[in-house]
Amino acid sequence: MNHQPYSRRRQLVLDRLGDGVAVIPTAPERLRNRDSHYPYRFDSYFWYLSGFPEPEAAIVLVGGKEARSILFCREKSDEREVWDGFRYGPATAAEAFGFSEAHPIATLDQKLPELIANRGSLWHSLGHDAAWDRRIAAALNTVRADSRSGARAPGEIRDLRVLLDEMRLTKDAQEIELMRRAANIASAGHARAMRACRPGMAEHELEAELSYEFRRRGADGHAYPPIVAGGPNACILHYVANNRLLAGNSLVLIDAGCELAGYASDITRTFPVSGRFGAEQRAVYEIVLAAQEAAIAAICPGASFMDYHQAALRVLAQGLIDLGLLAGSVDGVLESEAYKPWYMHRTGHWLGLDVHDVGDYRRGSADGDWTRLSPGMTLTVEPGLYFRPGTNVPDHLHGIGVRIEDDVLVSDEGCTVYTSAPKSVAEIEEVMRHD
Repeated sequence: MNHQPYSRRRQLVLDRLGDGVAVIPTAPERLRNRDSHYPYRFDSYFWYLSGFPEPEAAIVLVGGKEARSILFCREKSDEREVWDGFRYGPATAAEAFGFSEAHPIATLDQKLPELIANRGSLWHSLGHDAAWDRRIAAALNTVRADSRSGARAPGEIRDLRVLLDEMRLTKDAQEIELMRRAANIASAGHARAMRACRPGMAEHELEAELSYEFRRRGADGHAYPPIVAGGPNACILHYVANNRLLAGNSLVLIDAGCELAGYASDITRTFPVSGRFGAEQRAVYEIVLAAQEAAIAAICPGASFMDYHQAALRVLAQGLIDLGLLAGSVDGVLESEAYKPWYMHRTGHWLGLDVHDVGDYRRGSADGDWTRLSPGMTLTVEPGLYFRPGTNVPDHLHGIGVRIEDDVLVSDEGCTVYTSAPKSVAEIEEVMRHD
């Protein structure tokens, strides 16, 4: 375990705390039903600062001249390891993950009042977890109750997420490498689904192809519930039933990414079930692909988060005019937002430990300036067009839904697309050849 990236991040937080103290818990285990749990997934903030995989754990960062990073975790237990597997225990965990010290999680409530006493500020993710809010409040009240002996509660309570969100927005070298690996795995999964696709298959059969390839290549699983949407289902943005049969004359839209060591990939591909695009399908697809290419070309250091969305919108608006769905000029279509019946979402989002990752899209107030892109930021680029039956479109476009999504790293020179699933019409049709 290379703890250096995590230790470095903890030190950056400590440098910002002054004489404050920060508390960062991991996620609890969740019951699925009766005595069966959901697969465990750590809290992203906790993982970002620790790399520690076990539940029932918390970090306390104590700032000041004698700064400390403290891990609280489960004790070693031979009995529990028989049932649940290896546990680090405090002593081993402190060394393996680079903490100043570590203690049993059972002692946290006892130790927390003395750790926060006489500190200028307490940093915590307020409202993130109600149970932890109560634990923090209890520790504060314990300190206040001891005020006659000279103990002083922190005078300022600050939301730690403001600091961590800003840090997480720009990825370091370790994060970029993990995201590239996750993207490679997910790209292979999408290519596998294309090769396997046949008319009459069920959507969930293609989902199974993705899942197999993700796990076969070492991913932890899906980064989010996969969308495998054939025909008009592709016009439902968050369709996840994945239970319909695929018609031979339709397109299928797959929005799926894998998670690797906590980091997400997020890819969408749309392709013909038969392996060959029809004329109308190809026309719509080429508009969306051109919009994505324009958006990617607009991503560079100094550009705003809105710039690449606007670049995609201009191409989509012209495409809708060319299809005969809208009339007038591109500027007029954009000003009136007449495109919205067929394109109703943004062109992308931040990507990282969360598939919709943390970080401000605008600075300051809700109507403030859009965030400026800088090297190390990672984002998706995912324009689309969706022609639902009954939305004032001609019959030959009914049920055509196209989205194309890639993951992009902002670089010093511009940007790098680091997802590689087949994307052009020629590439897709070649991969899907069944002869």
